[in-house]
Amino acid sequence: MFENFQQKFIEVGDAKINLKTGGQGPALLLLHGFPQSHVHWHLVAPILAEKFTLVMPDLRGYGDSIGPGSDPEHQNYCKRTMANDMIEVMQQLGYQEFRLAGHDRGARVAYRLTLDHPQRVTHLASIDVIPTIDVWEAMDWSAAISAFHWPFLAQPAPVPERMIGADPEFFLNHLLERWVGDGRSLTESAVAEYSRHIRKPSVVEAMIEDYRAGATIDLLHDQQDRDANRKIDCPVFVPWANQYMSRSLLPVWQRWADDVTELQFDCGHFIAEEEPEVCAEALIQFFS
Repeated sequence: MFENFQQKFIEVGDAKINLKTGGQGPALLLLHGFPQSHVHWHLVAPILAEKFTLVMPDLRGYGDSIGPGSDPEHQNYCKRTMANDMIEVMQQLGYQEFRLAGHDRGARVAYRLTLDHPQRVTHLASIDVIPTIDVWEAMDWSAAISAFHWPFLAQPAPVPERMIGADPEFFLNHLLERWVGDGRSLTESAVAEYSRHIRKPSVVEAMIEDYRAGATIDLLHDQQDRDANRKIDCPVFVPWANQYMSRSLLPVWQRWADDVTELQFDCGHFIAEEEPEVCAEALIQFFS
């Protein structure tokens, strides 16, 4: 896994970011989601590396990255803070401008980074998400059941920490099985890495704080941008999975950007792992 890629650790303020990098061509930053790590990209990375220089970090506190503890305002794991980590990572690697793709929580970091630092991102791919404020505003009883982890992980400490900590691998496998497409499975080596990480209490705490931020400070930042009619001004690509999302994401994203295209995949939530060849080709076409 990740042959011909180099591992690096980069210090960014109060966090230490683990990443893999390699390839050739313009810089492409890939941000993973919950409950995963940079390993999410292991099947598309060899294909994308033929066209782009890839930077694939673990978000602060996730995977083998190290993050701080929690704070009352959840600023340590808000998407603005995580986005600033990535700006510093790319700066230290020598990239002033780059392409950006994110999946799940990484996609939330990605759109926040693009809104806060528009001069740094040439193209944004937001995989299988809509902005955080739109998720909460659309949530009814049905969505709250299907996406139970959103309100559950946002509960005050130590409730989710204690409950997940009792059997973290059960919680991980439940989510992966719930979100993967019909008849699909993730590779054993990738799941083994996700299992290794979630056994660490610090990773569980970081994941939970990520979701607490999503119900508080991230929501505030989205509201401020919407009130100011601030939009993403680079091209936006929205791949989405019809076995995870119930409808097209285009109408939502057209409220946040003027140049938006989408592509529907017949799979579950983990598009880059379930349909790697098609996903990689779609990203190459967009970013090129």
